Amino acid sequence: MSADESADPGSAAPGRWLVSRVDRQRVRALPLDDGGAFAPGDGTTVVTDRDGTLPAAVGEPLVPAVGDVLLAAPTPELPDRVLVAPRRSELARDSADRTSREQVIAANVDVVVIAEHLDPDPAVGRVERLLTLAWRSGATPLVVLTKADLVDDAADWVADVGAVALGVDVLAVSATTGLGMSELRERIAPGTTLVVVGPSGAGKSTLVNALAGTEVMATGDRRGDGKGRHTTSHRELVPLPGGATLIDTPGLRAVGLVATPDAVAKTFSDVEDLVAQCRFSDCAHDTEPGCAVLAAVEDGTLDERRLASWRSLQREMLRQAARSDARIAAQQRDVWKKRVQGMREYQRARGR
Repeated sequence: MSADESADPGSAAPGRWLVSRVDRQRVRALPLDDGGAFAPGDGTTVVTDRDGTLPAAVGEPLVPAVGDVLLAAPTPELPDRVLVAPRRSELARDSADRTSREQVIAANVDVVVIAEHLDPDPAVGRVERLLTLAWRSGATPLVVLTKADLVDDAADWVADVGAVALGVDVLAVSATTGLGMSELRERIAPGTTLVVVGPSGAGKSTLVNALAGTEVMATGDRRGDGKGRHTTSHRELVPLPGGATLIDTPGLRAVGLVATPDAVAKTFSDVEDLVAQCRFSDCAHDTEPGCAVLAAVEDGTLDERRLASWRSLQREMLRQAARSDARIAAQQRDVWKKRVQGMREYQRARGR
């Protein structure tokens, strides 16, 4: 069923709707008033095209994501027409098939909450990768270290993670005991949209329930091997007391990087500052004389693990760009093949 032809028996009434959940070809949306706040009334379901897209108000059709604003704009010819409004931000990751296509996790978010567990120890490298995704989205990152009630050195971990989360607030909280939750709530302004990302077992759903003040997401215990259970299998938008909204996401088994040079530079601003001090502008930071990066590693100013993480993200960013170029080239070849085929068919027809 095409989105241009029919949305659903309960299709969206004219106005603005906020996508609260996406399930294959069905999009659940909540009504918005003219100011962007939730309006009274029930939600609605919109059916996408077969490829999962909806027409966009500007540009090519888009796969709707939680947080998208839908514009119900009926016409006499298309009474159920629904358009995806332009996005002010989007949090995206690399697609599961490892092509250059992006998978949008959430749209129109203001704050990306990076949830990382304190028990077991946090994975600092994963935090760096998620920070890069957050900076790339255009939203503001916030690192939340969960399960602070299970460790005695939460303050030490806040300092350690803060050393790599440059310019980003880092909080240690316990959704179970309430430790640090008031400080977190103070950072949630009315009208803002947050998305929570992190690994399975980080306690994201428990955190969402604590912020919502009620059990809106299912939670589960950790497995016997210490690994987390996937209690959230979909992305869903949850209204919070005070007028903010929050998007919970499934645990990320792997963080497929979609980055830009600016995003990497923000995450690794300390490394980038050193790069600017190297004697040679094309320094590879390997064996070159006058390399400020290597000098910082030697004197202990820069941790060798952090340099390795920066190098890894640089390589991954280059691979992503190469895949994108290859996909664009393939698309252009397909276009030209179709044009050539059309010209040949036209010439054959004239020859008759």
